[in-house]
Formats: sequence, C-alpha cells, structure tokens
Amino acid sequence: MSFLTLDLNLLRVFDAVMIEQNLTRAAQRLAMTQPAVSNALRRLRDALGDELLIRTAHGVKPTPRAEQLWPSVRSALATLEEAVVPDQSFDPASAQNTFRMAMADATAALWLPSLVRKIEREAPGINVRMVPLTTREPRPMLLRGDIDLAIGFFPGVVSQLAGGQVSVSPIRHEQLYSGQYVCVMRKNHPLAKEELTLDAYCAAKHLIVSFSGRAHGLVDEQLAKLGRERRILLTVNQFFTAGRVVSSSDLIMVLPRHLIASTGIAALVTKELPFPMPHVHIDMLWHERDTRNPGHKWLRAHMSGETSETFGKERKTA
Repeated sequence: MSFLTLDLNLLRVFDAVMIEQNLTRAAQRLAMTQPAVSNALRRLRDALGDELLIRTAHGVKPTPRAEQLWPSVRSALATLEEAVVPDQSFDPASAQNTFRMAMADATAALWLPSLVRKIEREAPGINVRMVPLTTREPRPMLLRGDIDLAIGFFPGVVSQLAGGQVSVSPIRHEQLYSGQYVCVMRKNHPLAKEELTLDAYCAAKHLIVSFSGRAHGLVDEQLAKLGRERRILLTVNQFFTAGRVVSSSDLIMVLPRHLIASTGIAALVTKELPFPMPHVHIDMLWHERDTRNPGHKWLRAHMSGETSETFGKERKTA
C-alpha cells in the first residue's frame, strides 16, 4: 500500500467507528448511511491488510492493529480539526443545551447545588437531566450516548483506563477529588464515646451502600487481608437512606468523609477506621466525542473548578 494513494476519508470513517464503537452511531455521526460506512471500512481493510474491526453483539471490537493505529489517527485528525475549525465560542447566556448526567444521590447532592446556582446566574437556557446511576460501570451509558457525564467512584474503570489495561478507549476521565473513608454512627451509639478498635468494629452490625445489593465491598476486602469479617445486616442503594437508618439504629457504616453532609443527617459521629483503607477517588468520565464540544467543555470546567474551590485538591486528567 502507498500512502499517496490512500483515501484519507477512510481514516475519518475509521476514527468515527473507533469513537462510537458502533456502526450505526458512527454513520449518524458522519451523516452517512451504514452501508456506506461498512463499505469504507472494507476499503480500508483491503488497503491495510487487516480486519481492523470485528462485529460483536453490542457493536464492534478493534483488532490489535486497529488499537495500534487509532491513537495516531485520532491525534492527526484532532490537529487538523483544530487548524481548520477552531473551537467555537460558547455563550452560556444564550445557550439552549440539555446535559444528561449520572451520579449517586450523595454525589449529586454535593455537586448539583453549585451547578444550579451557576445556571440560574449565567446560563438560564441550560437544562440538566439526572440519570439513575445503578452501577460502578458507566461506560456503556457513555458509549451509547445516554449520558454526557458521569461523576462518582469508579475504581475498576479508572484503574483500567489509567493502568493501560484498556489499550484504546474513547472514554476520558479526570479525577475531581481524593479523600478518606471514615466510620459513621449515631451520636448515642454504644461505640460513639470509645476508641473504635478492630474487634469492636467487626462485632458491630453494619450497613453498606451497594448499587447491586451485593453484601460485600472494599471494606470487606481489606478485612479479609487481616483474616477478619463483619456482619452486614442491611444493604441500601442510596446514601440518604443509609444516613437515615444509621441515625436511628445501632448500625454503623463506612463513608467517604466528604459525603457525610450529603446524607442529610447532622447528628452523626465519625471515627477513624481501625484498619488501613485506600483513598476514595471521585472521577468525572465523558466520551471522546464530547471532548471539544464547547458546551461540554463549559460543563466540565465548572465541575472541575467547583471541586478545586470546595476541596482545594490537585486534579489529575487522563
């Protein structure tokens, strides 16, 4: 194959399919028919001598050659796009955007008030639609375009993206906050006025917030390393519900310190955990298709800026 004879439009099609990981969405993105996209991919496969993309039940899966090729293609096309079509300006005062976001209830309680104040003050035509977050795996929703942004604790996703376990992914992320876990209980709990020992912690009755209903979490993994376990009496799928139950019972729970206020319960006692726990990282995830979208950049900038103002932490982008 000679590069001089390669139709560069084929690379645009390849890029769109890699971003969307779905032929139908790629065709919509390119304003082409799906057969035209399939034909372009066939021509590129013939030119490069590789299958590039394999159909699956949910879209397409890139071959190793496609994964190796795409970062260079994406970078080159992004550079050309910036040169030919510079970033459009975004005027919040006249914008009519609707953003769809996914967060757990406590995360939403922490981040949304400032966003609403900003919209009321600067962007009266912008709407926000919250989508239930019932899993710690928001990538399918982002890939399908069901949401524009996901914010929360996504340890498995972020470790794969940051650690190179996913060699090529259209999902982008930025760490918004890193904090500590603490034990929470009602103020008149029998353990409230004592030092929380490992024995006392394991002997207590526990509540955990679990989107899946599975009675096992990061705390249990840490306890297992010490040869210990605990009794989880109750699982709930909302932090607000968890706070209400803990405030009126002898159940205790582990929460990121920054989420305690969003439970809506002021009279809670916090205790340092009697065993080591990794920090909890709150990340913002979005899709590559929205990286240069001016409205989306405005939204991400607000979430990042509000986090810095509220928590004063150093952020990390990948």
